[in-house]
Amino acid sequence: MEGLRRKVRATAAHVDARTPAHRDRAVDGLRALALLAVPVGHWLLGGLSRDPGGALHNASPLTSFGFLAPASWVLQMLGIFFLVGGYSSALSLHRAGGRGMSAGAWLRGRLARLGRPVLGVAAVWAVLLPVLYAAGVPGTTLRTAVVLVVQPLWFVGIYLLVTALTPWCMRAARAFGGWTAVPLLGSVAVVDLLRYGPWAHSMPSWLGLLNLGPGWLFAYQLGVCWGEGRLGRPGARLMLLGGGALFAVLLLVFHYPASMVGVPGTARTNSHPPSLLVLALACVQCGAAILLRDRLDALLRRRRALWAAVVAVNLSAMTIFCWHQTALLTLAIPGSLLDLPVPGLTTAPDTAVWLLARIAWLPLIAVTLLGIGRLTHRFETPWTGIGGPRRATVAVLTAAFASYVLAVL
Repeated sequence: MEGLRRKVRATAAHVDARTPAHRDRAVDGLRALALLAVPVGHWLLGGLSRDPGGALHNASPLTSFGFLAPASWVLQMLGIFFLVGGYSSALSLHRAGGRGMSAGAWLRGRLARLGRPVLGVAAVWAVLLPVLYAAGVPGTTLRTAVVLVVQPLWFVGIYLLVTALTPWCMRAARAFGGWTAVPLLGSVAVVDLLRYGPWAHSMPSWLGLLNLGPGWLFAYQLGVCWGEGRLGRPGARLMLLGGGALFAVLLLVFHYPASMVGVPGTARTNSHPPSLLVLALACVQCGAAILLRDRLDALLRRRRALWAAVVAVNLSAMTIFCWHQTALLTLAIPGSLLDLPVPGLTTAPDTAVWLLARIAWLPLIAVTLLGIGRLTHRFETPWTGIGGPRRATVAVLTAAFASYVLAVL
């Protein structure tokens, strides 16, 4: 045990020594925190139930345990992720311009870095689906698995779209500062008023989709303003207090759903597409993040082991994001083939026993993700060793998986 501790301390010291003095550790820490909230949130607030035929179906503990909804306020940290993304993109584009790189070339690099892991998980699942079906896994289970794997990937497409707007976001930030996010907030408020007001019955069902752009661009624009030096502590205090007040009013007066994630059987959802409540929460989270930046940076400079963990998470960001549901399914699918129910894994998430069992499963799911990550991290690195035929194979498998996804969804 003492040998392991010495090894951990040595590794942490090595990582700390290799970190440039000017590195903004707080931003990396915030990114790691927001990223880890994704798998933890999905593993805690998402469940699976096994029917008498042995097939798995999606289920949610929030259907039975409404008191868990406040947990989604903490675990839904996409506001922080977009904030840090906008901040980092602004600085990265500045550095790229200093090296003579065009905005188009910079964007293509970002597209490749985000796209490789997505293509990888799609190609692997395109192979797994027929293999699992031939092994006797029910088609319903496979459809459930596809939904779980694909659900998080929508985020990559949205993130790429807002990243493509970075040059214009930077110009707006330099001209108007943090106030550039206000029209985005107002746009979402208007759409919410139309789809939830007294006249909602006469509004088209697709109206909420108009919130996709401004809803997710909101925190990204705040991040760009932060990176451009146009959003400081006074603005962060305003966001924290104003966002908190708006959140309370929407929740208590206008009766927005309390959960930040979708709950089966409810008529309204906050996240798909984003509602004004999501932006209010993002205001609170982003304001707090900016205000705590210096303290977090000091903490990560003082605690080298914690900083080493942050570095490890950031280096494997897309691997964690793309494969965390596969880790859960790696345990759940074999469990569903057993004749006995497996509490917390294949039983309905409607009892206290399920909650305790799922919490107990979390370490094993995390270890499974680590094992999968060792095999799939290559998709996150540049594909310098993959020739044309292999890339063509990945493209064909990805297209096959995409076709199956469209048929399922």
